[in-house]
Amino acid sequence: MLPYATVEEAESVIGRSLTAAETLWFNYSATKSDYLLYCHNIVFLFILFSVVPFFFLFLEFFFEKSVSPYKIQPKVKLSFSDTLHCYKSVMRMFFLVVGPLQLVSYPSIKFIGIRTSLPLPPLWEIVLQLCTYFIVEDYGNYWIHRFLHCKWGYDKIHRVHHEYTAPIGFAAPYAHWAEILILGIPSFLGPAIVPGHMITFWLWIAFRQLEAIETHSGYDFPWTLTKYIPFYGGSDYHDYHHYVGGQSQSNFASVFTYCDYLYGTDKGYRYQKKVLQQFREGLNNNVEQNNKVD
Repeated sequence: MLPYATVEEAESVIGRSLTAAETLWFNYSATKSDYLLYCHNIVFLFILFSVVPFFFLFLEFFFEKSVSPYKIQPKVKLSFSDTLHCYKSVMRMFFLVVGPLQLVSYPSIKFIGIRTSLPLPPLWEIVLQLCTYFIVEDYGNYWIHRFLHCKWGYDKIHRVHHEYTAPIGFAAPYAHWAEILILGIPSFLGPAIVPGHMITFWLWIAFRQLEAIETHSGYDFPWTLTKYIPFYGGSDYHDYHHYVGGQSQSNFASVFTYCDYLYGTDKGYRYQKKVLQQFREGLNNNVEQNNKVD
């Protein structure tokens, strides 16, 4: 809760006029406790888990011919009942694990210094912090993911997430409850190392889940904005990991590709892409030769 009763009092303490964004923040958060603001994440996550994957489902059911060229595993198509089962399982974990975890983890957020106060951080600061969070989470997630692919980790925990060898958007958070808790650690490390504003924290949670849903969407659209992010893995990159399944020792990174490249765990993926490229080139050459003969 902000320690100011009016905008004028806030401006007096800060020593300048509030920006439009700061005025909006004051009007919205002045009478709300920091705990209530933190718990907004529960609402954000529920909306993201429910609405964003539906976009890909909508495309598949109503624009199948238009999007089929971009489907990574075109021979696999889940029924609506299978998709609904996945969503129900995700929601069960959301209400039993994710939601309660958000409710009880507030003291740790206060401890590391996530603030709700004015002034708001400048845009450049938010962007730098979000980039830091993604890099830190990606590195931590890489090693935890590798551990979960050892025999014990996979058989006891991670196999649940790999039930979908052709992933869908709803399957992004589909996992064993223990995996949800474990993978929360690298997500928390970035804000713990570089604490920021609550708005930055909201954006971090939202963008991370949007990224996870996209990489599990099963589609590799050429026009997605993430194509312009350096070293970004994307849906095709992570889809290969699910396609190989439990035996996969490739493409462990959650967001970027640099860890897999540095530690040599992308060789299977790169070999597959090389073979597919050679196959396509061979087909094109055959077509050209046949056209010349005709």
